[in-house]
Amino acid sequence: MGKIVLASSSPRRQFILKQNNYVFEIIPSPYVEDHSRTDFSYDFIESLAENKARAVLPLIHEPCKIIGADTIVVLNKKILGKPHTRENAIKMLQSLSGKTHTVVTAIAVIDSESQICRKISTTSDVEFFPLTTEQIKYYVDNFKPFDKAGSYGIQEMPEGYIKSYSGSLDNIIGICPNALKKVL
Repeated sequence: MGKIVLASSSPRRQFILKQNNYVFEIIPSPYVEDHSRTDFSYDFIESLAENKARAVLPLIHEPCKIIGADTIVVLNKKILGKPHTRENAIKMLQSLSGKTHTVVTAIAVIDSESQICRKISTTSDVEFFPLTTEQIKYYVDNFKPFDKAGSYGIQEMPEGYIKSYSGSLDNIIGICPNALKKVL
C-alpha cells in the first residue's frame, strides 16, 4: 500500500486508524474550512475532505497516499457545525433533543504522485432521547464539545442521551474503516 499520511490532527481519527492496524504519519492540514454554508450536499462535504488532503500535498516529499476527512451532523438538511462556544453547544443539543439526525463522514484519498483523488461518503443515523436542560448543560460543561460537529461525541455520551444509532459507529466518531479501505 505504501506510505500513508493522515491530514488531520483529530485524536478520534488517529485512534480508529491505529485500531485498524494502519501505519501512518500525521500532517495536520493547513486548509481553512468555510463554515458559512449550512445546506447539506455530498459534493460539499467531499470537497472539504479533498481540500484538506490537497493542502498537505506541498508538504509531502515522498510518494504516499494522503487521507483527508470531514464529519458533519445534518438535521433537516441543514449542517450543524462545530459550536465553538458554550451557548452554541447548548442550542445545538437542544435542536437534536428527541430527534433523529444524520452523521456524514467524507473521505478523500489523494495519490501524491498522480494527484488522483478518490472520494467516498458514509452515512449513519443517531437518535437522541428527549434531553432536559440540566442534561444538556451537564454534558456541555463536563465534556466541552466545542470542537465536535453537532456539539457531541457519541463515544463519550453518558447513558440516557443516545436512544439508538444505525450504520457505522466509527463513522459517527470520525472515519469509517470500511469506506477508507475501499478508497485506499
